[in-house]
Amino acid sequence: MQGWVSPGRLVGRTRELGLLHSFVESAVAEGGARLVVGEAGVGKTALLGAAAAHAAELGARVLRASGVEFEAEVSFAGLHQLIAPLSAEVAAIPPDSRRTVGVAMGVQEGPAPDQLALTNALLALLSAAATESPLLVVVDDLQWLDRASATLFGILARRLDGTGVGFLGVVRAGEGSIFEDAGLPEIAVGPLDDDAAAELLTEAFPELPPRAVRRVLADAQGNPLALIELPTPGGPAPADPGLGRTPVGRRLRQTFARRIEGLPAETRTQLLLAALDGTGELFPAISFGALEPAERARLIRVHPVTRGVQFRHPLTRSAVVDLSTDQERRETHRRLAMRHPADSERRAWHLAEAASAPDEQIAQLLEEAAMKTKGRGDPVGAIDLLLRAAELSPGADDHDRRAMFATYLGADVTGNLLDPRTLGAGRGVPGRSVESAVAAAAYMVNSGGDIDTIHRVLLGALRNVGQPTRGWDAPLSEIVYVLQANCSFGSRADLLDEYQAALDGLGLEPPEILTLLGSTFLQPARLAAPSLPRLDEAIAGIGDQSDHVHAVRLAIAGMYVDRLAGCRNALWRVVEHGRAGGAIASAIKAFALLGFDSVLSGDWDGALRLADEGLALTTRHHYRLLGGFLHYDRAMVAAARGDRATARSLTDDLVSWAAPNRIGFVLQLAAHAKAVDALGHGEFESAYRHAVEICSPETVPVHKPVALWVLLDLVEAAVRAERMTEARAHVADIQRSAVADLSPRLALITAGAVGMTAPSTTFREAFDTALATPGANRWPFAHARIQFAYGERLRRAKSPSEARRHLTDALDTFERLGAVPWATRCRAELRASGLTVADHATEAPDPLTPQEREIADLAAAGLTNKQIGERLYLSPRTIGAHLYRVFPKLGISSRAALRDALERLSSPTA
Repeated sequence: MQGWVSPGRLVGRTRELGLLHSFVESAVAEGGARLVVGEAGVGKTALLGAAAAHAAELGARVLRASGVEFEAEVSFAGLHQLIAPLSAEVAAIPPDSRRTVGVAMGVQEGPAPDQLALTNALLALLSAAATESPLLVVVDDLQWLDRASATLFGILARRLDGTGVGFLGVVRAGEGSIFEDAGLPEIAVGPLDDDAAAELLTEAFPELPPRAVRRVLADAQGNPLALIELPTPGGPAPADPGLGRTPVGRRLRQTFARRIEGLPAETRTQLLLAALDGTGELFPAISFGALEPAERARLIRVHPVTRGVQFRHPLTRSAVVDLSTDQERRETHRRLAMRHPADSERRAWHLAEAASAPDEQIAQLLEEAAMKTKGRGDPVGAIDLLLRAAELSPGADDHDRRAMFATYLGADVTGNLLDPRTLGAGRGVPGRSVESAVAAAAYMVNSGGDIDTIHRVLLGALRNVGQPTRGWDAPLSEIVYVLQANCSFGSRADLLDEYQAALDGLGLEPPEILTLLGSTFLQPARLAAPSLPRLDEAIAGIGDQSDHVHAVRLAIAGMYVDRLAGCRNALWRVVEHGRAGGAIASAIKAFALLGFDSVLSGDWDGALRLADEGLALTTRHHYRLLGGFLHYDRAMVAAARGDRATARSLTDDLVSWAAPNRIGFVLQLAAHAKAVDALGHGEFESAYRHAVEICSPETVPVHKPVALWVLLDLVEAAVRAERMTEARAHVADIQRSAVADLSPRLALITAGAVGMTAPSTTFREAFDTALATPGANRWPFAHARIQFAYGERLRRAKSPSEARRHLTDALDTFERLGAVPWATRCRAELRASGLTVADHATEAPDPLTPQEREIADLAAAGLTNKQIGERLYLSPRTIGAHLYRVFPKLGISSRAALRDALERLSSPTA
């Protein structure tokens, strides 16, 4: 009922209905999404029904789905509901989309669907359904959707503008749903005011005595469901005034409980079957006749045609389950399990709920279901199933293996970084099995632990494998991947040698992605060249049904050989999935990889935005190492723009925790930023010492792939420090390494370095070769620095007009990037060449993103987080997270200081 007193009319909801009708009219014409948010019983479902009815009046088709509290662990259960009525449209969409949907639904075999591919397939399906008439998707109880469906619907909802498909969802406030932070426009629904509450109660119960009216109004507190249900037979007795007011939700549960307790035993049994099944279907195990007393008691509705069972309110369903005993619930789950195929996820889940003691057969079914769920693109669901399988494992080894692999997936994919030593009640010992070793190592790696300890744990487990009898199963592949990452982070030759020996000892050819990572990521200077055609082919197909983990690993394989541009779209899909509450750890890695790409490709403002958002996640989820990568991005931009204080603060922090743990990669990143900072401030000897920390003992050491990012800084610092002997030796090493063949950027830098060190008779040829490199302008900072060096040499060679052309182009780039120190030196060279140039400093960029600035301005004006969120269609929690990042950027620690800080930012010379 929830507020209905007559067909087509809701009491006290004029504002909400107006907003919903306006949205529906817009959505069926152009598409779009809204959330209806409120507490239990305030009438959200009734409003949803009114909106659906209005859509039908406009000629729109309405598709419905609903989250079910006791089905939230069944992967893609919500997607199943939505797609079930669309069998004809599924058959009509393109084969690739049909296959993607089929894999997610578990009815087809195939690689895990990429989230964008699945979103696009669902959008294609809904668009096909909307060809005959407009389409409105309505989803009730979003807070109880399984996470895979919720993430998918969250991404879909943000892409509906302009599609002619509308999305209207209902979410209960305060339940921790990912939709609460989805950033979708919301319609808030609160209690009825006193007049509307009295009107509703009077119309529903016109003969209720005045004293009872006053009591119900006081007890209901404006909650429409309470106003309708509390006065009916079976309602609870009045609360004792001396005990204070009972919360509305508790009084409603008491009301429903009393009705349920008055039902025949067989009716209660059938209600429990319907409640725990969650599908809303009648099937042979459920007796329609036995349900009639529950329908008369207004606890359920049975559809007159389909005979589907619908609980009148989620509180009713919860009350049915709460009143049952453990034994009754187990027996019901056992009966429900028999409805499903032997290898289905639902059967495994129901059997697990029916189990009262460890059971290896059920644990095995859950483990198999977990691997299928992971293969369908739902790692979160796979983790839940693996952890339940561990709980039901009779043997300590099986418990350890399953729990540890779930822990590893959490650390590597979903952002749930847990110390595996806290799991398993002491049954598992990290390092005893491949699964426990990879879980322990993943935790230590991501939290910035000691490289040598991690290496010993991983090598020990890998050596214990011997000759694998099962081939490259998932745990074995993951332990090799984490070992590769640890070797890279350690950046030492001995780690690489031990890794290679252990890999050779397996006697198996690794999977393609591990082979690519072993060459292009671990040892690009030595091994990458032969692998590049295969890498390019893999990246070209990165969007074809690849999962997020695969996309991230391909991007990692491409980072040192400058293939990140080809991975950008896939990485942004990973970020979007993480923003929607999906694979958080994968999203953090995507932020880091996109940040590396942005630094090198000159999108420095973009790099800062990526770093800000990514660091909020690394802080919240305790991913110290990945946070270090994002701090490097910020340090590099600060160094290049001449912000010495920020660059030094960030690099000092990196060194403080990376040095004790021997994380060579992070130390090298810090040294790189320090070298760029010193170059910008004319401290060329210092810059050379920092760069040579990385480029030693050889200029291009095979165990330090980050050297490929530092070569230009090394040679430029050596030349400007008047170390020409060392500079020429470095250039010779670079040429011998043949890294110029790996990417246009490295070809540009190699030729530019030759030009910097070439004699006066040949430098023009080398610089011209550098600047003619195809795609050289994709790396604007490096390109401009080589132009600048060329212009300097031309001026000194008495070719001022030719010098001015290159210097002017370089200055334009430096000013666009905000590279203040380089722009200043470039102007000086232009003046020396005879050109008059305005002597002004490049404006420092605003440290706040546009959205942060808007939020900060509103907060400074006195608005609360809730008020700001309502104005910007964001949740109060999201507003708080933005302000948490704004305060340190502005050098303040409280909201009270915002106004003055923003005024200083707007008037830096004041």
